[in-house]
Amino acid sequence: MVQSKNKTWFARILVFLSVIGPGIITGSVDNDAGGITTYSVAGAEYGYHLLWTLIPAFVVLLVVQEMNARMGIVTGKGLADLIRENFGVKVTFFIFLGLLVADIGNTTTEFAGVAGSLQIFGVSKYISVPVSAILVWLFVVKGNYRSAEKLFLIFSVFLFSYVVSALMAKPDWTHIGQAIVKPNIESNTKYIGMVIGMVGTTIAPWMQFYMQSAVIEKGIKIDEYKYALWDVVIGCIATIVVAFFIIIACGATLHTKGIVINDAADAAEALRPFAGIFASQLFAFGLFIASVFAATILPLATAFYICEAFGFEAGIDKKIKEAPEFYSFFTSIIIISVLIILIPNAPLIPITIWSQIINGILLPVVLISMMILVNKKEIMGAYVNSSIKNLIGWATIIVLLVLTTILTVEPFFN
Repeated sequence: MVQSKNKTWFARILVFLSVIGPGIITGSVDNDAGGITTYSVAGAEYGYHLLWTLIPAFVVLLVVQEMNARMGIVTGKGLADLIRENFGVKVTFFIFLGLLVADIGNTTTEFAGVAGSLQIFGVSKYISVPVSAILVWLFVVKGNYRSAEKLFLIFSVFLFSYVVSALMAKPDWTHIGQAIVKPNIESNTKYIGMVIGMVGTTIAPWMQFYMQSAVIEKGIKIDEYKYALWDVVIGCIATIVVAFFIIIACGATLHTKGIVINDAADAAEALRPFAGIFASQLFAFGLFIASVFAATILPLATAFYICEAFGFEAGIDKKIKEAPEFYSFFTSIIIISVLIILIPNAPLIPITIWSQIINGILLPVVLISMMILVNKKEIMGAYVNSSIKNLIGWATIIVLLVLTTILTVEPFFN
C-alpha cells in the first residue's frame, strides 16, 4: 500500500516536471529591465513602504496567467489565432501593429539593461549589446523549444541573486513586517504614480500571447491542467519574491542614505559603498540576466503572435526554411533595437515612456478580448470561467483599466 502511494506520488512529480516551464518562464521574465528599475526606484525613494503593493500585483498576475494557460490548453490555439477568428482581421491588424511598435521599444529597453549592467564590470555598450544580440539570435535560430526552455528556467533561477544582494544589505525585518501589515499610504501624486507603476509593471500585453503560445508548443493536455496551474502559481510567486528582495536591497541601503537613482544600473552602482562590491555586482548580474532573458522572450513572443494572427508558420522547433516569416520578424526586432541602443545619446527615456503608453492603451483591449473568449462555450466547452473567476477577472480588468488610463495620461501632465 505504501509502495503504491509512493509510486503515485513519484508519477505525479514526473508529470509535473514534464509540464513546468511556461508559467515559471512567463512570470520570471516579468522582472525585466523595466520591472527591476521600477522596484529599485520604489525601494530607493520609499524604503519598505511600497511592499504592500506586491500583494495585489500577485493576485492580478495569477488571475490573468491562469486564464491564459487554461485557454491555450483547452483550445490548442494561440491568443492571436483566437482574436483573429473571433474579432476579424481588421481589429487584429490594428492591435498587432500597436503591439509590434511597443515591443520594439520594450526590446530596446532590455538591451539598454544589458548595456547598463555590464558597464558596472567595465564593458562598453558597443561590445556588450552586439555580442549579446548575436548570442540571443544564434541560440534561438540554432536551438529548439526544449533547449530554450531549459535555459530560460536556468535564467529564472539566476534572478534569485537579488535575494543574496538584499540579505547582504542587512535589512531591518521588523520594519519590513510593519510596512506590510500597516502600510503608510500617502495621497500625493508622486506616491500614487509609483503605486500605479508597481502594479502596472506586473502585467504586459505581450506576456499573454507568449504564455498561451508556450503552453501549446509544450503540448500540455487538459488532464495535466492542475500541474500547469501549479506551474503558473510558482511562476507568480517567483516574480513577487524577486521583486520583494529588490525593493528590500534598495530600501535598506539607498533609501536610508537618501540616494536618488534613475534606473537599475544606477542602483547596482550605488549599492557598492553600502553593501559591498559583491552585492553591487550581484545586483548588476541579476539585471544582466533579466535583460538578456527578456531580450530573447520579447522578440520571440512578438514573432509568435504576429505569425499566429496572420496564419504564418511559427515556432522555435521549426527551421528557417519552414518558418521564414517567424524568423524574419524575430531578427528584425533585434536588429532595430540594437541599432537604436548604439546611436550616441539615443532617446531611451522617450522610447521607454511611449512603449509604456502603447502597452497601457492595448492592455485593456487584450484582456477584455481574453475575458470574452474564455467565456465562449463554443471555444472553451465545459472549461469556461466560473462565476467567481468572472468576478475576479472583470474586477482585475476594471482596476487595470483605471491604472493603465492613468499611466497613459500621466506623462502628458509631467
